Amino acid sequence: MKTIDLRSDTVTRPTPEMREAMMKAPVGDDVFEDDPTVNELQAKVAGMFGVEAALFVPSGSMGNQVCLYTHSKPGYELICDDNAHIDWYEVAAPAALSRLLMRPIPSNGGVPDPDLIEAAIRPVNIHSPETGIISVENTHNRHGGVIVPLAIMRRIAAIGAKHNVKCHLDGARIWNAHAATGVPLADWVVGFDSVSVCFSKGLGAPIGSAILGTREFVTRARRTRKMFGGGMRQVGIIAAAAIWAIDHQLPKLGEDHRRARRLAEQIARVPGVRLIPDPPPTNIVVIDVSERKIDTEKALARMKEQGVLIVPFGPGRLRAVANRDVDDDAIEVAAEVIRKTLAA
Repeated sequence: MKTIDLRSDTVTRPTPEMREAMMKAPVGDDVFEDDPTVNELQAKVAGMFGVEAALFVPSGSMGNQVCLYTHSKPGYELICDDNAHIDWYEVAAPAALSRLLMRPIPSNGGVPDPDLIEAAIRPVNIHSPETGIISVENTHNRHGGVIVPLAIMRRIAAIGAKHNVKCHLDGARIWNAHAATGVPLADWVVGFDSVSVCFSKGLGAPIGSAILGTREFVTRARRTRKMFGGGMRQVGIIAAAAIWAIDHQLPKLGEDHRRARRLAEQIARVPGVRLIPDPPPTNIVVIDVSERKIDTEKALARMKEQGVLIVPFGPGRLRAVANRDVDDDAIEVAAEVIRKTLAA
């Protein structure tokens, strides 16, 4: 029985063509900045997003943390969504590495309220921490791949500029926002002082992310990356996979979105099951089963016995993520298994 793995879009495996590109990649020493394939990737991504420079890093979490550290000083306050990846899934790194005080504020289903963000910025006085950074996640993982609208992104960037507060975009899945809306990648990052983008999620590369910004910021961030242990050597073999993924998988991301909607349609047939949001805007399907009082651990075990893998996603919730290793036929099988399990 073949396993249908919907735990995340990080579970994809390199295609034979991607492996071929990796094998043939010319390499150098990236710490000395002379790995030609890394340099090609960085120039390519910077051009796609319309920024001055990019820096290859091993992971999305490192990308976020390199940006936060490079922007900050100890005691700064970081404003973010109360379900943000940097707050939930990065092991308290803002506090541990950058000595940042987290100030999570609620959003509207993953879409930040610019007025709440502006109200959260501290007035300058000797008693309070200084608001140093605003972080936005787009698309938003814990809110089911929701897309933060471009108009909201622009308002937040303007608020940051008005108050001299740096704005960071956790754009691990910004590719999905681009694929779903057709809005050019460069438009999503206007006004943001730093951006992190991931190659190992929807694009399907085995490893790697990039951070984006001005040439001056990226020069400083390169030093931070080295300090965090992210200085890599003949890493062109990995950068080649990211280049291949951009060229071949980015145009296909809409297929993941279509399959996620198909999966959601079938699961929504179960009485008492809700999708958050409904329909899924990109490739993430969050399933709320709290009304049915389902034992999620037992449900996941039954699905696994039938070859379908999804994950728990908080009390009474499950998550399935469409990815390029799961085709239309597999989505139909998975939908049937999940639907019957939840309906039992």
